Amino acid sequence: MSNKQENIEVESFADLFAEQIKKDEKKEGQVVKGTVVSIENDMMIVDVGYKTEGRISLREFSGKDNNKIPVEGDIIDVYLEKVENRNGEAVLSREKARREESWGTLEKASEDKEKVNGTIFGRVKGGFSVDLDGAIAFLPGSQVDVRPTRDANHLVGSSQLFHILKMDRRRGNIVVSRRSVLEESRAEAKAELVSTMEEGQILEGIIKNITDYGAFVDLGEVDGLLHVTDISWKRISHPTEALSIGQKVKVQVIKFNADTQRISLGMKQLEEDPWEIAQNKYNVDDIFSGRVTNITDYGAFVELESGIEGLVHVSEMSWTKKNMQPGKIVSTSEEVKVKVLEIDSEKRRISLGMKQCKPNPWIDLQNNYEIGTLVDGEIKSITEFGIFIGLPGEMDGLIHLSDLDWNSSGEDLIGNFKKGDMIKAKLLEIDVDKERVSLGIKQLTQDPMEGNNKLKKGNVVTSVIKSITEKGLHVEISEGVNGFVKKSELSKEKSDQRVDRFAVDEKIDARITSVDPKSREVILSIKALQVAEEKQALKDYGSVDSGASLGDILGAALEEKAKIENKSGSTEDKEEKTTPKKSQKDKPKKEVKTKSKSTAKKSTPRDKTESKKDKKE
Repeated sequence: MSNKQENIEVESFADLFAEQIKKDEKKEGQVVKGTVVSIENDMMIVDVGYKTEGRISLREFSGKDNNKIPVEGDIIDVYLEKVENRNGEAVLSREKARREESWGTLEKASEDKEKVNGTIFGRVKGGFSVDLDGAIAFLPGSQVDVRPTRDANHLVGSSQLFHILKMDRRRGNIVVSRRSVLEESRAEAKAELVSTMEEGQILEGIIKNITDYGAFVDLGEVDGLLHVTDISWKRISHPTEALSIGQKVKVQVIKFNADTQRISLGMKQLEEDPWEIAQNKYNVDDIFSGRVTNITDYGAFVELESGIEGLVHVSEMSWTKKNMQPGKIVSTSEEVKVKVLEIDSEKRRISLGMKQCKPNPWIDLQNNYEIGTLVDGEIKSITEFGIFIGLPGEMDGLIHLSDLDWNSSGEDLIGNFKKGDMIKAKLLEIDVDKERVSLGIKQLTQDPMEGNNKLKKGNVVTSVIKSITEKGLHVEISEGVNGFVKKSELSKEKSDQRVDRFAVDEKIDARITSVDPKSREVILSIKALQVAEEKQALKDYGSVDSGASLGDILGAALEEKAKIENKSGSTEDKEEKTTPKKSQKDKPKKEVKTKSKSTAKKSTPRDKTESKKDKKE
């Protein structure tokens, strides 16, 4: 062979070798086929061609292929990192080969929006690590479940289905979601469950959340509301008294709205209604023992049996403790005796009484004490209308302001009493129905108006002026008896109807015009007395028909009186003493007038008018 031919062959071989090297370098970083040559200790020798072999640790075949470790002669996929290292061996990796295979599968699944299977193998900050058949993905904590979960460690090591949310092959990042898979399954299951749901259906569920007004029950893929009033037939203040989160319960569908998909559930509907039994068991006037379950401002609720409660109103709790808070009479869980007062089956209500189970102290008081009995008691309280004093049997009696004194105002006297004082009073009235006892202090002494013969209408009495007001005079008729003279009754003459004509402690005569023993009012009139005196004068000294004025008649009367008092022994006087008195009619009018001029003041037109009125009367 010539040198020329040799040079051509050498150049051709060098070109081919260089070209082959370039091809081999292009395959670096890719998955290639390799043949298992042998297994030495914990290493597997794999021939990937190119007259080179590489070593792979047997640990890279653990996990999914744990039970299928390749044997000599098997062809496997490996990742060619480098054709030849400094030892002349190929650098291979089974894990990276699997990862590359997974990335391809995952990319296709992501495009098709298909679920992928993976294993949660560890917890990391903010979530979990997931092995997607060799590719490592991140599962955020918010994507673990359909609702926030405090502890999801039980999921570590479990195989789950996921949706791929995001992939970045260049950075090697994959984000997956378990929540979306659950929601999808939940929606399908919910649609199936809702399609078969109907009112009255009995289901099983788990309490997932509790509020003040009820509890939400997880029925599988849909939630229903169990209202607090439908948990039990007995009174429940808060759902936590009967339920707890995570508790399995059996419920009945009470109401279902297919449009809004709202489900109302009940537990008590699965039990017998105790009111059906109560209608025959409980009767009015029956006495039972019960337990106080709830106390309010207006009374206490007493449970007679499970699901049957009655209300004891505050007015039915005690015979004597009227204005006391129910919580100061009974306490929660206390056993008490009650009497059935009323049953309303339609409203599912029972009215109970506690005081009816004890003797009525008001009846005992009525049986043991007669009206008029004197009692001693301690002042318990003082109010604007009277004084309450303590009586036997924890009862209080009222002394009204009007029963403190016969004459003085109760408002003025009540300041003389104080709480804790011991006082004596007289029993006036016992009202069993209204549960009231009336007492009096003034009744300890005799009523000064009672049996007083002076206090009759028309009587003329002498009184002492005690006070003067613009409206008239307040007078004292006798000890303990007061009267009043109105301003318009101070005089017959209007010009003399002035209170300034009188002074305190001055004595006056007046006629009683009215007496009211109940209001203790005695009304007097000076005017009425004057009118009566004039009428009497007309009657005694002259006929109404004589034509003489009142002034004339009074003048004649005064002159006659003066003659008698003088007793001069004149013939005229003797004749008057022995001879019968002539009537006013027999006396000449002129003579009467002459006498009246000398002894009485001249009559005024007003006097004449009054005289004419008197004559008519």
